[in-house]
Amino acid sequence: MHDDRSITEHRLRRVLQERIKPAVHSRPVPLTVERWQAPDEPVPVAEGLAATYEPCAIGDAWGPAWGTTWFKVTGTVPAQWAGRTVEAVLDLGFDRMMPGFQCEGLVHRADGSEIKALNPYNDWVRVADRAEGGEQVHWYVEAASNPVLVDHVPTYEGDRWTSGDQPLYRLARMDLTVFEAEVWELVQDLEVLYGLMTQLPTEDARRYEILRALESALDDLDLTDVPGTAAAARERLAGVLRAPAHASAHRISAVGHAHIDSAWLWPLRETVRKVSRTASNVVDLMDRHPEFVFAMSQAQQLDWIKTHRPGLFERVKKKIVDGQFVPVGGMWVESDTNMVGGEAMVRQFLYGKKFFLDEFGIETHNVWLPDSFGYTAAMPQIVKLSGSRWFLTQKICWSQVNAFPHHTFWWEGIDGSRVFTHFPPVDTYNSDLGGAQMAHAARNYRDKGRGSRSLVPFGWGDGGGGPTREHLARARRQRDLEGSPRVEIERPDAFFEKAHAEYEDAPVWAGELYLELHRGTYTSQAKTKQGNRRSESLLREAELWAATAAVRVPGFAYPFADLERIWKTVLLHQFHDILPGSSIAWVHREARETYARVREELQGIILAAQRALAGEGSEELVFNCAPHARRGVPAGGAGRPAEPGRPVTVEERRGGGYVLANGRLRVEIDDRGLIVRAYDLEGRRESIAPGGAANLLQIHPDHPNMWDAWDVDEFYRHRVTDLVDLDRLELAESGPAAVTVRVTRSFGASKAVQSLTLRAGAKTVDIVTEVDWHETEKFLKAAFPLDVKAERTASETQFGHVFRATHTNTSWEAAKFEICAHRWIHAQEPGWGVALLNDSTYGHDVTRDVRADGGQTTTVRLSLLRAPRYPDPETDQGHHTLRYCLAPGAEIADAVREGHALNLPERTLTGAAPVAPLLVVDNEAVVVESVKLAEDRGGDVVVRLYESLGGRATATLTADFPITAAVESDLLERPLEGSAVATPAADGTVQLTLRPFQILTVRLHRA
Repeated sequence: MHDDRSITEHRLRRVLQERIKPAVHSRPVPLTVERWQAPDEPVPVAEGLAATYEPCAIGDAWGPAWGTTWFKVTGTVPAQWAGRTVEAVLDLGFDRMMPGFQCEGLVHRADGSEIKALNPYNDWVRVADRAEGGEQVHWYVEAASNPVLVDHVPTYEGDRWTSGDQPLYRLARMDLTVFEAEVWELVQDLEVLYGLMTQLPTEDARRYEILRALESALDDLDLTDVPGTAAAARERLAGVLRAPAHASAHRISAVGHAHIDSAWLWPLRETVRKVSRTASNVVDLMDRHPEFVFAMSQAQQLDWIKTHRPGLFERVKKKIVDGQFVPVGGMWVESDTNMVGGEAMVRQFLYGKKFFLDEFGIETHNVWLPDSFGYTAAMPQIVKLSGSRWFLTQKICWSQVNAFPHHTFWWEGIDGSRVFTHFPPVDTYNSDLGGAQMAHAARNYRDKGRGSRSLVPFGWGDGGGGPTREHLARARRQRDLEGSPRVEIERPDAFFEKAHAEYEDAPVWAGELYLELHRGTYTSQAKTKQGNRRSESLLREAELWAATAAVRVPGFAYPFADLERIWKTVLLHQFHDILPGSSIAWVHREARETYARVREELQGIILAAQRALAGEGSEELVFNCAPHARRGVPAGGAGRPAEPGRPVTVEERRGGGYVLANGRLRVEIDDRGLIVRAYDLEGRRESIAPGGAANLLQIHPDHPNMWDAWDVDEFYRHRVTDLVDLDRLELAESGPAAVTVRVTRSFGASKAVQSLTLRAGAKTVDIVTEVDWHETEKFLKAAFPLDVKAERTASETQFGHVFRATHTNTSWEAAKFEICAHRWIHAQEPGWGVALLNDSTYGHDVTRDVRADGGQTTTVRLSLLRAPRYPDPETDQGHHTLRYCLAPGAEIADAVREGHALNLPERTLTGAAPVAPLLVVDNEAVVVESVKLAEDRGGDVVVRLYESLGGRATATLTADFPITAAVESDLLERPLEGSAVATPAADGTVQLTLRPFQILTVRLHRA
């Protein structure tokens, strides 16, 4: 029996590939082809249509890397084809193993309107459903020759400045054909049944029933006349296709989808075209298949269609009205969630959902993030406050060590909020709806007996063309098929409603959804991460000072349009292959240029607002944008700084080096330029472990098993080099306000210059590390061995912090050998702790060891730089300036305050008088995250706050302007359901009560 089955399977695969599939398009008649090579970047359609074309033949090479070639395709349907279905097959030279990662095309009519795209599994264009004969074909194909970059081999093809100019593709086929519908249907029958058969247990009689039917169908098929015998072969399969599914069969909601990375192995400008190509395919498929439903996330991508393809956008809007084209996700892009700042995450939802509401009148209810590299524990609260109900992810199936225990569950965030979450057991967001994948989804589903359904996103992604008619055919055949789960195409919300209703008591997962893979993305492309962090900080400043000036200064106009445009630019660059550093060189080169422009523009907005507030005068004013007072200047205000406190002293250290002190800290830097003591004079505690040295630069080999820019594998720790050799140690600055020791080291082909500063009145050691980095496949860390027995560390995340164990008792803790923190990480034992602060570093690791003296050392390390070679062979090469601080004796509240201070530097201006804050909050545990004018431009002031310490808090919010009401709002600045409208007291105060880590958005109505 085994040999018999194997023979039939091999026979089927060969006959399908060699005879049946080629017979789908018969009687080929060559089309006339001409071409025009666009000179540089893509051109407008009108320019492509008007170009001068030259003759072109099948087999001709075309397309240098990142080029655009326009093909003119003409021909006439033969008269003898009257009554037949006619299609053109336009094969640009596709490799059918690589949909979405190579050449693509978009077919235009002579008037410039789009017909559909050309992709490896979608290379046909319908000419006539029932030809009359004599129909004219006159089309233009805008073909993109994107290089294939998915083999993980370092290459300079990832930037048009360094890529080659040789043609990458050869034109394979440009024919008019007769579409043999019965042969095509036979292909679908055979593929579905074969896929199902291979997944059935060997002892299952159904497997052999299908096998015999396949064998009979092949026997009835004349390989010399496939079109003429296809119907007879199909009749042999009809019985097994009619057998209904078991009543208990798993239920699959199939949702058309085409996951399109907004940038990755192609630049942003190419994604603009990819989304248009995919949308053109989708609406064409909808015209032919009214049951087809397609979900598209990322408002940015729909906005690109609106901007660049307005005619196509109108077709999309119609399909949205019809219910076939479904916007999902509610975010501007499918962003990273680990490193995106709290306010930026809010704006992902604000601008994403606002776009869907403004353009389509649709309130999205689900958050669609299948591919991001792990998910912050702050997300459930943000999702709920955005007005969304459900969350979908897929990437967790990539975890290396621990299988996630649920597919449908309640996800609980740091504040206690819960969101109903689904993790599709099909383990892909680009399903082909084949029998093998459907069977895997049913087998893999981990909530059997409680839940009975799952969701499957299907379609070729990343420019592969999206769902195809073949996918829809598979869904139809598996809707009610014995041995298969029941497959039904439906909208995502329909799935979630049903899943929620049947499994309301689903299990709870509390905390972050940590991806046990792609940990290197916390560090790769440091300048992209730095650009993001600084842009977020500048946007906070710009909104605060502009809102204050708009309320206080007559005639000052709040720059609504400019701020929204800049926010959307920053949000776009938070996409989960840009901010994580996993895109080609072109993407990150453009990101650096974009962040520079953003910085310049925001600094202009900030300066204009501050000048308006300061007025004309010669008094030196310090503007403090941070949410806490510092140096006597109030949060959100400007004034004269207070005296710094006790002066800093410096003396030479016995044995070499220096001793710095300011009455709060005593810091010893040894002759190697390392911090060997950082004594908390107030707490009478040493922060550096005995025998240890802090700010120790360490370098590791870094060659992960697979995904260079994405991964660091645990074995990188097996080899380490401590960078202790010294070029120079000098006293760079010595004065009562600050003392700076400068340390210069050379290593490999690189050089590091570090400035260690202690300031008067400060309880932090400030470190500026400048690195001229020219290493390859190396990992640079800065180590701080702390004399603290910490069972766990706290890491800042959006609107709060998360605790992570320092032990490795279980595989779950051990897998977190590289973690993400925002502005600070904190380690403590009861009564005393240490914080490590940063201005743009996200990757960290924490280990602990028992010393010979019985004490325990907790070592916290910052991940400074990497040097992977794929997909950008020059990752992080060049000059970097990184700032971080050691804060001995710090509580979490100190870490919150100092983290903001480091990331929101003071600005000094001359003016007439101090500037009072627009808003004041009297509890430092309640942090003001943003102050802005309302999006509807009605003049209301919106303030977003959060409880930062993980406890309950009460606070008084005082507005320094007349207000009539304070309304608790959602993230779109609408009144929250059930929230009360607070009437301010006569003095303009509003009483607030917050639960642990609660985000509170208050809209203040101006009198």
